[in-house]
Amino acid sequence: MRNVEVFWLLCGQQPNYHSIADFRKDNPKALKNTFKLFVLFLKECELIGGRTVAIDGTKVRASNSKKNNYNQKKIDRHLAYIEEKTTEYLKQLEENDKQNTGLDVKHVQAKIERLAGAKIKYETLEKQLSTTDEPQVSTTDTDARALLVQGQVVEVSYNLQAAVDEQHKLVVATHTLNRNDRNALSRAAQEAKDNIQAEAITVIADKGYHNGRELQTTQDSGIGTIVAMAELVNSNDHGTQPEYIVSKFTYHKETDTYTCPEGQTLATKGTWHQKKRDHNISYNFKKYRTPACTSCPVKNKCTGRQDGRREIERSEYAEAVEKNNENYKNNQPLYRKRQEINEHVFGTIKRQWGYNHTNLRGLEKVNGEMALIMTVYNLKRSLNILTMPKILEKLKNWTPDYERVACFVEKGLILKSYKPSKNFTWHIAA
Repeated sequence: MRNVEVFWLLCGQQPNYHSIADFRKDNPKALKNTFKLFVLFLKECELIGGRTVAIDGTKVRASNSKKNNYNQKKIDRHLAYIEEKTTEYLKQLEENDKQNTGLDVKHVQAKIERLAGAKIKYETLEKQLSTTDEPQVSTTDTDARALLVQGQVVEVSYNLQAAVDEQHKLVVATHTLNRNDRNALSRAAQEAKDNIQAEAITVIADKGYHNGRELQTTQDSGIGTIVAMAELVNSNDHGTQPEYIVSKFTYHKETDTYTCPEGQTLATKGTWHQKKRDHNISYNFKKYRTPACTSCPVKNKCTGRQDGRREIERSEYAEAVEKNNENYKNNQPLYRKRQEINEHVFGTIKRQWGYNHTNLRGLEKVNGEMALIMTVYNLKRSLNILTMPKILEKLKNWTPDYERVACFVEKGLILKSYKPSKNFTWHIAA
């Protein structure tokens, strides 16, 4: 038994069965706000620098097996199997009627009934998929999704995001997604900026977060971005060779044109086109061409298109991407700190503490569960930095501005010398 002295001081008192689990399950928003409040306290203790934040994510297994996760391909496979087995059993019954083969008719009929029930189940799942924009559905934890964990390994899981401050490696923002990192940057960065009440910060992230729309949104919020660029391939489906990839073309903002490596000018008609990505997310872009391609002596190195003309697409987020890429090139020493800032947080939580899975179901509850874990991480790390006596002294002398603190305080709780009225409850928006 751990902390025997505390058990003795409490005279053996302990919560009723499931009390702590129910509290965690019933108060996910309060747990998230408690995390925010503690981050603000750490900022007041000068343990958070509030200038550079590294963002990363890790997958935690959901309370949903692969068996209970379905996509259209998996449903089709099950329906085909049901159809095949049903046909087989009906054929056996037909042969028994003709030749009396001694078949256990009731047993076979029971199998057919079970298959009919399974068919209804899979047709219901198929209908559910067709009426939503989701490419998959989970039946135990409906918010969980099959995500790529590492290499080609897929697990039904959640994506735990953490924004970690550079100064003492304390977590300043956290939330959980059921998507990959690609569309996660702006939310994590904005949450970090809000939680530490900073005017401006710089965020560092790996190439999984490189997304024009996310970079634009983040920069528009006064947040600098240093996100690794996606690796450039040496050639592509159109036959482009390394010396003629897009990065070798020079863009001129004043004339809205490109100059190719051969000195020709690519212009646009100014028409915006739209391209859709996953989950109905789309972006606009313009096309740039030049008639000089048809007579260019190196067009076979530049493009493999049948019409022999090279085409450049410029996204509406191109300026944000170029600004980020320039930051990335000019801040390599800072970017190389990314792993040492945030990745050990996940190592501690998953490897040392064993929290590589969720105990709750549903995105909101999992968010609360992970916020609690991150709060404990920050508490233990701050104790290692300041020691318990100093933490207690700072808590005793802390006088936060409650009108600005993103927290929820239950009625009857007294903080410092402020005594709320009997039925008073603080609801302070994040």
